[in-house]
Amino acid sequence: MKRYVGLDVSQDACAMCILEEDGACVFEGVCPTDPDAILQAISDHAGAVERIVHESGPLSIWLSRELAVRGAPVVCIDARAANKALSARMNKSDRSDAEALAQLARAGWYREVHIKSEDSDRLRLLLSARDRLIRIRMDIEGQTRGILKTFGIRLGPVRAGRSRRSFRDQLEEIVSGDPILEAVFACLIATHKIVCIEATKLDAEIQANAKQSALARRLTTVPGVGPIIALSFIATIDDPARFRRAVDVGAYLGLTPRRYQSGKTDWSGRISKRGDSAMRKLLYEAANILIQRVTRFSPLKSWAMRLVQRKGLKKATVATARKLAVILTRLWRDGTTFAWTKEELPA
Repeated sequence: MKRYVGLDVSQDACAMCILEEDGACVFEGVCPTDPDAILQAISDHAGAVERIVHESGPLSIWLSRELAVRGAPVVCIDARAANKALSARMNKSDRSDAEALAQLARAGWYREVHIKSEDSDRLRLLLSARDRLIRIRMDIEGQTRGILKTFGIRLGPVRAGRSRRSFRDQLEEIVSGDPILEAVFACLIATHKIVCIEATKLDAEIQANAKQSALARRLTTVPGVGPIIALSFIATIDDPARFRRAVDVGAYLGLTPRRYQSGKTDWSGRISKRGDSAMRKLLYEAANILIQRVTRFSPLKSWAMRLVQRKGLKKATVATARKLAVILTRLWRDGTTFAWTKEELPA
């Protein structure tokens, strides 16, 4: 008889429930959050099992990979979808959650979460570290400008193409002569300098990764798409084969309108904004660059400009961002580059 396991994973321990195919409980207990300990507990009380189910969470990626390496039939399910079933219970506990997850595993009523590769996570780590340093730099500059306005001091803008060193030089010149301002801003200037240096190093690392990746070089042939957007898209999608159609990527990134239909009511709202918000923001920026800054025309540029005339800039930019996601997916699948013209070029 088939047996199913539900795991409610926490930092130190997992609540476990093992059910028979008919729903009878075989075992309920707690084991350490360790792949070997989990498999040992399953082996002691149930032997071979049909499916092991746990929710997505901070430890879900690591746990799924380790259990899969050991040959376990593990499935990570969407925590938001599982919450709909778990919230129907009157009392919540780790034990009842584990039992509910085992019931979901037995019924097959769940949505599996794609576990990305380690290479994808390493790339995401590099991009997120750079993004965090950029945010820290912007926070320091914004706080500095806000504090100095209290004393009637207004810093000039950092001109495009100039280094951030000009901002620090301007700040040092303004606060010189005031002991309190010098003491306060000395640490901010030093921190700003270190953050800029480290961000520059990560930028160089990202550029090197983009040059070494043939896929990233092909994706950057799309107008508006640079190395950061290309690498972010690769890290976010990870495997384009998991999408049945390329247009499904738009819904995955939250760039398709929400819909509500019940009886005679049927309306479409704004985009769902589900999925990776950082990737959605990058695609929106790429679409904005394509519409407003790219001067070379292409069928994609022409389509976007016609949409701007009919729907306005904001809606057209969102639609173009969705189209860019579809184009990037197709280029990834087909192994081709972006075609600037519809006509075939001579050999």
